[in-house]
Amino acid sequence: MCGIVGLLIKKPELRDRLGELMVPMLIGMSDRGPDSAGLAVFTATLPENHRKYSLFSGSSAFDWTKLAQDFQAQFGQLPDLQAHGNQAVLTADLAPDVVKPWLKQQPHLHVLSTGRTIDLYKDTGKPTEVADRYGFQFLKGSHVVGHTRMATESAVTPAHAHPFTAGEDFCLVHNGSLANPHEIRRKLEPRGIEFETDNDTEAACRFLEWRMREGDDLETAIANGFEELDGFYTFLMGTADKLALVRDPFACKPAVVAETDEYVAIASEFRSLAHLPDINHAQLYEPEPEEMYVWTV
Repeated sequence: MCGIVGLLIKKPELRDRLGELMVPMLIGMSDRGPDSAGLAVFTATLPENHRKYSLFSGSSAFDWTKLAQDFQAQFGQLPDLQAHGNQAVLTADLAPDVVKPWLKQQPHLHVLSTGRTIDLYKDTGKPTEVADRYGFQFLKGSHVVGHTRMATESAVTPAHAHPFTAGEDFCLVHNGSLANPHEIRRKLEPRGIEFETDNDTEAACRFLEWRMREGDDLETAIANGFEELDGFYTFLMGTADKLALVRDPFACKPAVVAETDEYVAIASEFRSLAHLPDINHAQLYEPEPEEMYVWTV
């Protein structure tokens, strides 16, 4: 049992309140996911030649200043680096295929996400603790994908927490369990796709991102997912400009959507939506099984 939350702000003038509105949604799902939590927030798009990297050190004693200095020594430019305890977002004007291999060689450092819009934070602990640790209430952006986890099929570690990412500016959170994640892995690994955990959600994330790299748009990738991914699931996905929600053919895992002229909000249970402005006048509905719900920023 896990909790998912998502929020897309329709009116640009409200995007400064994204974190303020989202944190009660995440904390409202604490009973469904007490062991770890995380979110991906989509912000203003960087210039085409820039990328940002969400990093996790595993230790609050990590020397981020030295990392920036080593980066400058390696690449001849000082990156922008915003640290939040044991996590940081590094931004640089260099190609990802140059920067990511270098980052992955740094001891005790993990790359959580890459892109021009996405920042990602995830860690073990109760949702309220994780939210406080990384200042979620101060986040700004157009949309956010969040998750609270109760581990059922793999270890409780930051790496196993959601959201999962693959490629650039794509993330996925999951409530449920897949029956064929090993089959998906056997399909993808010969194509050079590497996995970082044994979590079944990572298989879904990497499958859908692989389909998009092969030329599918998000909706076509999801349609292929309906054919290939077997199990019980509610998936919430984020891209640079979209939020997408799907449920399995039996709709075993709960979800509710609230939509107004100002926002689209999604949660596993209504209690995470009750605080939102004008919720009494929102269009409320339960997503249908095996249907795509896609909203564009």
